[in-house]
Amino acid sequence: MTAVWDRRPQPARVKHGRRGGPRRPDPPCAPPPPVAWYQPALFQARRDLTLSKARDEDAQGDNPWLAWARHSAGRLGEAHGWPRKTRLIVDRALVILLTSHTEGDVLRYSEILPVLRSRGLSVERTTEVLDRIGVFVDDRPSSFDLCLTSKLSPLAPGIARDVHDWARLLHDGGPRSRPRNATTVWNYLNRILPALQEWSNRYDHLREVTRDDILTHLETVQGSQRQTIIVALRSLFGQARKNGTVFKNPTSRIRVGQRELGVIQPLQPQDISGSIAAVTHPADRLVLALAAVHAARPGAIRRLQLDDVDIGNRRLSINGRTRPLDELTLQLTQDWLEFRRLRWPGTANPHLLINKQTALGTGPIGKNSVAGPALRGQTATLERLRTDRQLEEALAHGPDPLHLAEVFGLSQATAIRYANSARALLEHLWETTPRLHHEPTDPPPDIGAPKP
Repeated sequence: MTAVWDRRPQPARVKHGRRGGPRRPDPPCAPPPPVAWYQPALFQARRDLTLSKARDEDAQGDNPWLAWARHSAGRLGEAHGWPRKTRLIVDRALVILLTSHTEGDVLRYSEILPVLRSRGLSVERTTEVLDRIGVFVDDRPSSFDLCLTSKLSPLAPGIARDVHDWARLLHDGGPRSRPRNATTVWNYLNRILPALQEWSNRYDHLREVTRDDILTHLETVQGSQRQTIIVALRSLFGQARKNGTVFKNPTSRIRVGQRELGVIQPLQPQDISGSIAAVTHPADRLVLALAAVHAARPGAIRRLQLDDVDIGNRRLSINGRTRPLDELTLQLTQDWLEFRRLRWPGTANPHLLINKQTALGTGPIGKNSVAGPALRGQTATLERLRTDRQLEEALAHGPDPLHLAEVFGLSQATAIRYANSARALLEHLWETTPRLHHEPTDPPPDIGAPKP
């Protein structure tokens, strides 16, 4: 009889220095496919790639597009620090998609997505390689267009057409207009949507809207909301006037008025202490220091690269402006760099702040990753800390707009606003602080009487 301890499964014999089969060799070097004449197709028919398979004999084939794609994936993965598992996944996806690829064929995102997602392969990395070799077409609908169509659906067709052209011009820009931020476009559109919906119940086109209609709607709003609506309607009817869809701009000679800006108030010490206690991650602590000490915006913090931090000379560059690196920020930067080196030793991302998603690429972290979850619910947010730092500088060195513009790179209007807030706070402090009135006393005998 066999002993009990002999019946237990024995560990597999290790071969090739590791368990399992030998490692798959890296793809060989391959040049781009030669440029040859081909007959373009009259139309591109959508293909079904779900039946494609990744076989070893296909990977060893002589397809020049597959060989070039595998070589490009190896170079791209080496430059971006992809782990070996990611390289194997991308290589398998390329074999599935490019085995029967010929000159002139393109791969659309809508064709690739169901094939790779059903097999658990990386869609993002694969499309990055396909775009690098020039055979990828991103046919995904724009999220801006989808949201814009949804917002304009309750409007009359004639009004919705003019508003759609105006919103697209703001977002994309034109020959004589620069593209605006998507937040600005949505802010303008959301402000004037109630008026547009009201006019759609009575009119079919913007040319039917009169000056009295605009004034009647403006009587229902006030303050900054009224000013934003006037600016948006001026832009809308001005663009419609250029396109010839309206004959007269009804918003002309309607004054916007001067916007009264309030006094910026400083943060309380307990608010700042609460935010400091809320952040524990090395990256969040560094972000907090950059906002509270150097008044850096979240976008500028996300764009910081390793070359912008000079540890030896203790210098820091934010948006092209070099400033001294204080002791607190220096210590937090060193702690984060040590954490970054131990967590992602092979990353090739040049940005200072990275996370699990961006460690395999070269892009910056997302907007919600800049200490957003850690400071949720806190009074001293990154924006408030940045504002408080600039106000502190104005109070310490006097309400001088030129000094603020030089230190923080502010525009003239922003620097004047901080200077005015600092001047108002200093005047209020002078009026509320009790002053001591000392009675004149006789001078000592050895000094003598004061001169008249």
